[in-house]
Amino acid sequence: MTGAMRRGRGLLACMAVIVVCSGVVQGYLTPLLPVVGRRVGISGVGQNDLYLLSQLAFAALTPLLSRWGDIHGHRRLLRIAVAMVAGGSLLIAAAPGTATLAVGMVSQGAVVGFFPLLAGILRSRAPEHGRTGMSVLVGALLLSIGVGGLVAGSLSEEHAFAGLWTAVPFALLALAAAVALPDSTAPRAGRFNTPAAVLLTVGLAALVLVLAQGGTWRWASARSMAALAVAVVSLTAWVGVERRSAHPLVDVGLLRNPRLAVVSAHTFCAAFGTIGFLGANAVFLGADPDGDGYGLGLGSQAIALVSLAMVVAGCAGSAATPRLARLVGDRTALAAGGCVGAAGFLLLVFLHRTLPEYLLGALVVGVATGMFEAATRTLSAEVVEEAETALSVGLNELALSLGAAIGAAVIGALFAAHPATGRGVGPAGYLWSWSVCATVALAGAAVGLLLRETAAPGRAQAFGPAASGEAA
Repeated sequence: MTGAMRRGRGLLACMAVIVVCSGVVQGYLTPLLPVVGRRVGISGVGQNDLYLLSQLAFAALTPLLSRWGDIHGHRRLLRIAVAMVAGGSLLIAAAPGTATLAVGMVSQGAVVGFFPLLAGILRSRAPEHGRTGMSVLVGALLLSIGVGGLVAGSLSEEHAFAGLWTAVPFALLALAAAVALPDSTAPRAGRFNTPAAVLLTVGLAALVLVLAQGGTWRWASARSMAALAVAVVSLTAWVGVERRSAHPLVDVGLLRNPRLAVVSAHTFCAAFGTIGFLGANAVFLGADPDGDGYGLGLGSQAIALVSLAMVVAGCAGSAATPRLARLVGDRTALAAGGCVGAAGFLLLVFLHRTLPEYLLGALVVGVATGMFEAATRTLSAEVVEEAETALSVGLNELALSLGAAIGAAVIGALFAAHPATGRGVGPAGYLWSWSVCATVALAGAAVGLLLRETAAPGRAQAFGPAASGEAA
């Protein structure tokens, strides 16, 4: 084994530790919130709102961390992001409550910067491992999401709050790995665009707020109209500022690349349901069918096992996607992923009264999650030149975060519009949510069919030939 190969594998090992931390952080709270929420007085709607808040943090932090990485160095910002995640995890574990959960989950949203920053380091330091590395990191992410939930659920069987400590040791290991990583060799340039950052954050916050609260406020009310107006004006002004700026926060001009535009749009549609529904999925699994009239009445450990099963299905979907893409092409593979997601949500519409029925639909959704994560994360790095890798991956991560945040917001609005007789969500809220998720997944399949089957710039040099089998 040559020295370059050993260094490349050591680099991937450090990156895998960081990605495992990301997965644990994204998965460990899912089985805990139903139980922890009841202990600290957070309703089912409130639990979904916590996920909504974390998805909003994902959307806001993606461009900030990516751009700061381009300016100040990918390794430096990666260390800051990991430190934010560690701090948020410790806060949640040490003092669980409504406010600390909200603040901690927002701080944990810094995990969204991990992939763009790692991609910048990987492509400059070990381009020969690019395709293999991205596949390994996506697999590690998906598997650790499920394992983190299982560990947290098991710890909470005896004590409800014990599982909240799950992410802390992983975050400390990630900090050590981030210190060991070399920095990228990409040139640092530009200035941070503060007006664009403010406009984007305000616009996203207003948009998600009106989607989440519109049903409660009434869509035609003054508050809903005011929030919508703020969102439209802020985001429109943001696009104008970005186009005129010599140092854009998010280079929207990259979307002139038709392949990246299609990949990002597909990512948005896929994340809308597969990730946006994660919080509601746990709430449904934990709901008492006798008291609430729906749900499966599972405990934390059982919910974690269901989540792990979905993740294993996701790993299978991720592993199969490169082979599928080689056989039928990137375009058909993207469309197939959207159709699989739609099929999973439609199964949930009709089959959700028993655990085996629910598992059937949930596992199909898990497969779709793995398919879109593997395909879009790889394609977003391949369709641009090396100098734009972090920006391109960051733009795709922003599409993922936006899709998940808006999906969670729409689901929250549907829940609010269909309350139960007592406290909580009525069964119709879930039926509508699954149906909307299926519809958006089908839209993602249609968008995938627009992808042009052409060679991406810099693909052969940075990620090796398609015959390597690690990505489409």
